[in-house]
Amino acid sequence: MKRSLIDTDILSMFFRGNRSVKANFATYLSEYDEISFSIVSYYEIVSGLKHRDAHRQMDSFIEFSSQNNILPLTIESTTKSAEIYATLRRKGTPVDDIDLLIAGIALENGLVMVTNNTNHFARINGLTVENWSA
Repeated sequence: MKRSLIDTDILSMFFRGNRSVKANFATYLSEYDEISFSIVSYYEIVSGLKHRDAHRQMDSFIEFSSQNNILPLTIESTTKSAEIYATLRRKGTPVDDIDLLIAGIALENGLVMVTNNTNHFARINGLTVENWSA
């Protein structure tokens, strides 16, 4: 396995106990010390848990986050995201901003994008995409 950035949907599947995702996490962690995900995914998970007032799940996610690697938005990653936005918009195949920001972080850090949303992320040139839920 190559170093990877885990998308929000795969994180959610992990916490819901998806067998395939959990098995892939275990395989990945046998090779690498930690799971990497973006600050954007952190926001998406936390905002969803706060909306549902899910205190137990929040505690679990905060603990998980403290043991793993949360990658920030940077000027370089957001510039990459903006370039992707412009390219896809010109082609008439736009992707939502959240996914663009996450893709920019993956590209900046040279990471494989692990997502169940392969339809959107596969449109991005230079981004390697895997689906650990299949």
